[in-house]
Amino acid sequence: MIDNSEIYNYSQHGHTRDRLKGLASGPVKVQDQLPNQSRAAKFNAWLAVKVTSGVGTMWCAYAFAILAIVSLPSAIASGSPVVLVSWISQTFLQLVLLSVIIVGQNVLAAAADKRSEATYEDADAILHEVVQIQQHLAAQDKILAALASRLND
Repeated sequence: MIDNSEIYNYSQHGHTRDRLKGLASGPVKVQDQLPNQSRAAKFNAWLAVKVTSGVGTMWCAYAFAILAIVSLPSAIASGSPVVLVSWISQTFLQLVLLSVIIVGQNVLAAAADKRSEATYEDADAILHEVVQIQQHLAAQDKILAALASRLND
């Protein structure tokens, strides 16, 4: 008679075991990345998120554009191309593009978060499907072992 352990000895991966028991966490979230040690670190992270959230809006980009345009007449009146180029690069582009880039990064990050969540859910579903396949194969192994033992008798 052929013993199932002679055919294949299954050893479940630790992460799979933890996932099936509900011990493993889901996908990493921004909240998981924030510091949680000292009050100063928490405050600094909170302030940075608030400033980034405020500056990372199109309304802030519009406000920065208006602010930059206020100084445009004096750059033009100077008559110096160097001053005008300096105004374009240091005033307008840096102020306006800062907010626009942050807005774009926020949009891209939101899309990446959705993809990450979907990938995690797909992987979780696959894990459960694989467990079902393993159970099915184990049941087939028992039947095959019984058939093999009948043939050997």
